[in-house]
Amino acid sequence: MNDHPFGALSVLPSLIAILLAIATRRVILSLTLGIFAGALITCGGNPWRAIGDTLETHLWTSLVNEDRLRVFGFTLLMGAMVGLMERGGGMSGLVQIVARWANNRRRGQVATWLLGMLVFFDDYANTLLLGSTLQPLCRKLRISREKLAYLVDSTAAPVAGLALISTWVAGEIDFVQSGLDAVQITGEPLSAFQLFVQSLAYRFYPLWTLVFVLLVSLTLRDFGPMFAAEQCVQSDPPRATNSPTALTLDEVQPSAWWNAVVPVLITVGTVLALLYQTGRDAAISPAQPNPTWLDIFGNANSYYSLLWGAFAGFVAALLLTIRERRLSWLQIEEAINGGARQMLPAIAVLWFASALSSLTGGEPLDRRPPPNPAAPYAARDYRLYTGDYLTTFFASTDADANASAPSRLAAWLPTWIFLLAAGVSFATGTSWGTMAIVMPIAIQLVIGARPGLAAAQWQHDPTLIATIGSVLAGSIFGDHCSPISDTTILSSQACGCDHMSHVWTQLPYAMCVGSISIVCGTIPIGFGWPIWAVLPLGTLCLLLPLIFFGRKTA
Repeated sequence: MNDHPFGALSVLPSLIAILLAIATRRVILSLTLGIFAGALITCGGNPWRAIGDTLETHLWTSLVNEDRLRVFGFTLLMGAMVGLMERGGGMSGLVQIVARWANNRRRGQVATWLLGMLVFFDDYANTLLLGSTLQPLCRKLRISREKLAYLVDSTAAPVAGLALISTWVAGEIDFVQSGLDAVQITGEPLSAFQLFVQSLAYRFYPLWTLVFVLLVSLTLRDFGPMFAAEQCVQSDPPRATNSPTALTLDEVQPSAWWNAVVPVLITVGTVLALLYQTGRDAAISPAQPNPTWLDIFGNANSYYSLLWGAFAGFVAALLLTIRERRLSWLQIEEAINGGARQMLPAIAVLWFASALSSLTGGEPLDRRPPPNPAAPYAARDYRLYTGDYLTTFFASTDADANASAPSRLAAWLPTWIFLLAAGVSFATGTSWGTMAIVMPIAIQLVIGARPGLAAAQWQHDPTLIATIGSVLAGSIFGDHCSPISDTTILSSQACGCDHMSHVWTQLPYAMCVGSISIVCGTIPIGFGWPIWAVLPLGTLCLLLPLIFFGRKTA
């Protein structure tokens, strides 16, 4: 550890970003100050040079990165596509088809769950569309606004976070890539896309939240404040809301359902085709003329595929909207601009988080050759080597760490990271900001706790995959519990529900699923349980709170 150029100071920028995000609830400000603190360390404490390094060396370099620009383009195009589908009425038409089947309270809640699964491509679109459109149905079936807000909120972020095609996917992959860029592993580079796909089964909270919502809907059993809200609505059904959000969305006249389905199908098909093409081109070689599917998708250019898939879906949505002749050119322009504008905060978080991640890493800027290759930290200029420090630190404090078996520390990392992500997300109210801040340090921690593994071993290592899943899942868990979360606020507004009533009725349900995610998910996985045993165990345990605490509404 004595050879490290910065020692424990290399961890300081990430800690500053996390603590400031919790204290100020301003993610961009916290990331900026974290970057500045890192620049101050690398330039020897000169504040004027640190300002210049922050702006040009870190922020500008991150902004003009080719893959990052593709992520920004994908995110903007998906936002524009969703804006067209919303304003053109295609999503309202899809909602109306499913809602016709709902003629009792059980079917009404299951229909809401099903629609939440169908509108998987954006959490904001899911929340605003379903909350507004389903209010009349819930009034008719005497389903409380609190229950509607819970159903909508709990199928928005979990579905968007798990979907392979959504406004979240490029950002999530980029967060994983940022963490991988901050560590040095022997062998071929790890595939962020492959790790992202592998982590789907390890995201216990969003997976089990979707199952729990379905169980609540099917059994009609509730507990805590939600039971009181459901009892109250039976004697005093909710009146029509005067929510500004609802009024705005009610002005959208439903159109044919395929106006929402076709652009999504074209996006999915284009992305899959390009993933196969780029992956096969990269994986095929004289030694391997027939690569496997895993090799093909592991070598695919996910950023390129997502960008052009989103472009194809956007063009399809635009052509369908023009064909309907329901909107003027000005309204079409407003729909595109409004949808894209909604994604700008997410793009800002991606930009600043990637800059902080590259600062704490060990690679030279733009892979430039170091000035002195013989030096142990030849690329120390502008870099903190946080991963190297953590590797040395854990090797000296955890004597059981070795390359073949998880150490005591590594076994608990998925649980600790899940709780850390949940705490940061609860305090800041943003799941995206939490992923951006926690993911790089989480990947550095888990790789540092088990030095010696080669890239081929890390690519399929359950501890690393579970830790990545814990960041993505814990961020959504904290977001669901937080009264200052944007999606929580949007859910209550769109459903015409008092905001704090929504928070208090949803909190016990979220805490139940979060606790089960730890006891039956992250802890067993950390100690070597196979995923095929963990998933059914947790699913069965979801029935326990409904059996022991749940009651049917009279």
